[in-house]
Amino acid sequence: MFVRTGYFTGDPARLGRALDGLSAEAVGLLSAEPGYRGFGLFANRELGIITMGSWWESAQAERDSDAKLGGRRAELVAPFAGTVAVDVWEAAAFAPPREGGPGAGFRLVRAEFDPAAADRLVGIFREQALPALERMDGFVGGALLIQRDRGRGSVGAIFSDRAALAASRGPQAEARAKVTAAAGVTVRSVEEFEVVVLDRRPPQG
Repeated sequence: MFVRTGYFTGDPARLGRALDGLSAEAVGLLSAEPGYRGFGLFANRELGIITMGSWWESAQAERDSDAKLGGRRAELVAPFAGTVAVDVWEAAAFAPPREGGPGAGFRLVRAEFDPAAADRLVGIFREQALPALERMDGFVGGALLIQRDRGRGSVGAIFSDRAALAASRGPQAEARAKVTAAAGVTVRSVEEFEVVVLDRRPPQG
């Protein structure tokens, strides 16, 4: 599975218009493309940040969809976005979201690792971090995304509401410390967002 993410910052006063456009169009546009498997739209309204991710069953499906829809994405965020970052990741380990939507919370952790240790990191995340997340009250779903060649990774975790997100801060910090020590990971940032849109499509076949 492959994930294309967008990270956009701008004037918080203009964020609402961009969210409205993305909420109205994104799922319809993406779901019409072959290989589409899901979409998440997240916002920090106070700071003026939008981040989103679309899930694809193959690297080719991701590339084809971006070639077709990248222009429309730029148009939708243009009224808001002063900075734009788009990346493609391998979904190395994940627990697909069971539910979630407005009112849910999303935590994003960015990290760096030795590219030669990518498989070790994935194994530790699957064996330690993901089970720890799944035991937390209100956990809805989460994923480890990596760029193997660049040694970059991110962990996203969705919780059922803002209270569950807040309550998970301590337990997730403890789990994060254990994984980073075991896998030699350097954490670069931890951010929290509200969930605006969450769409999941089951695999075909």
